[in-house]
Order: sequence, then structure tokens, then C-alpha cells
Amino acid sequence: MTRFEAWKTAARIHTLPAALVPVLVGGGLAYGDGVQRNDAFAWALIGALAIQIAANFANDASDAKRGADNEDRLGPPRMVALGVITSTQMWTATWVAVGVAAVAGVALTFIAGPLILVIGVAAVVGMLGYVGGPIPYGYRGYGEMSVFFFFGLVATVGSRYVHDMTAPLAAWALAVPVGMLVTAILVVNNFRDIETDEAAGKRTLAVILGRDRTRTLFAVLVYGSYLLIVLFAVVDWTPQATMFAALLAPFSIGPVRIVYAKTGGLALIRALKLTASLHLWTGVVLAAGAAIVL
Repeated sequence: MTRFEAWKTAARIHTLPAALVPVLVGGGLAYGDGVQRNDAFAWALIGALAIQIAANFANDASDAKRGADNEDRLGPPRMVALGVITSTQMWTATWVAVGVAAVAGVALTFIAGPLILVIGVAAVVGMLGYVGGPIPYGYRGYGEMSVFFFFGLVATVGSRYVHDMTAPLAAWALAVPVGMLVTAILVVNNFRDIETDEAAGKRTLAVILGRDRTRTLFAVLVYGSYLLIVLFAVVDWTPQATMFAALLAPFSIGPVRIVYAKTGGLALIRALKLTASLHLWTGVVLAAGAAIVL
């Protein structure tokens, strides 16, 4: 593995759509409302991606320190645990990414006011506390709640707010299914890692709930997101064209079936990839639908 490949693996490029989708949806809503700003969209995207990469670097270093990423792990390799990248190097890269996010935050503050700094600081603190610090909440079953809050509500509403300093009902409504689908990604990830996480003392929500109830949670998050997309459009909380995203609902059957039928690593990795893809394309269609003025 080359150094570039090692850092690319550590950055977990496949997770970046989790940061991209809320910015797209917020930008789509702003465009449909006639207030979209290219500079606000660009800085929001840079900031979101930088925080996601920083979180991935921090998790790599923190999990290695706590022994959660050992040789029995089923997911993608972790660079610090393997000794490919040192902990010091990983934390340095983490703070570089946080610095990039800070620059984006300052730029957005000039565009949309000081509330953006508050949101940015909260996001960084939440990111660092996920598996780091003296009481990592990701080890205590609060990871899913945090992901829903930051990558659903905060990211989507915040990405709409930066365009004209307003947070309309549609932004809050679309933030819910966006948050549910990104949370489903974490649920299936933790479902896959139940045994190794429990052995390492990592009490994720999946470890706490057990396999059967985690399966139910996953199904509720995935199927429920499409029900809410339709409901919110029907009651006119969101633009009517966002309802087209529900056409992707049949593609949600595959990952749910895998989670209910399999416990093996390879099958669940496929379910994870399918769920991430579902989140991405649902977000793209929601953004496009939000941008259309019927």
C-alpha cells in the first residue's frame, strides 16, 4: 500500500456522501426558493466534507487506541491499528482537516452571521467526542442519535440557512428522512461489528439492542424515510416534486433483506454499500425536487 492509498483509505472516501447529501438538499431548497448563493453552497460543501474527513481520521486513531479495530474486524482496514500511519500523524491530519473546516466556517460567518460559528464548533466537538475524550458517547449507544442530529437536522437545515439566514419548514422536514437514511448507514455498520465491538467494550446501540431489535431499527429507518418523504409532500410541508424520491423505495428492499437474513461480514458490507448508495441517490433526487418550482 502506497502512502497515498493509506491516506485515501483512512479518509474513507465512501463515507463522504453522508456529508454531501445535506448540502445538496439545502442548496436545492434555496434554489427553489430563489435565494441560492454559489459562494454559500461552495463553502458549506467544503466545510461539511472537511468535518467528515476529520471525523474519519479521529475515529481511526481513537478506535485503535481503545482496541476496537483489531485483526478480527470485518470492515475496511484501519491505518493506525495496522501500523501503516502513526497515531501522531493521524491526529495531525485530523487537525488539518478541522482547520480547513474552520476556514469554511469563517467564510460562511461573513455570509450568514455568527450562528454558523456556533454550529461549526458544536459539530467539531461532537465529532471529537464520538470515540475520543474521556467519555466517548459512540461507545455508549449514542452514536445513532448524534448522526441523526448532526448529519440530518443540523447539516440539512444549516445548509439551507447559509443562503439567506432563514430555516423554512421544508428544510426541517427534509432533514428528517435525510437523517434517518444516514443513521441507517451507521446502524448496519454497527450491526456488522457487534461481536468485535462487544469484545472491545464498545457498547454501540447495536450491542445494546441485540441483533433482532437492531434489524427492526434498520427497517424502520429505511422504510420510514420514504413514508415521511411522501407524507411531507402530501401535506405541503415540502415541495411537491420531492415526492419523486419515493420512487427509490423499492431499492431499499435489498439491504433490509440482507440485514434480516445474514450475519456474515461480506453480506453486511454489501448491505452497508447499498444503504450508502440509497442515501446518496435519495438525497440527489430530493435536492432536484426541491429545486423545481411547480
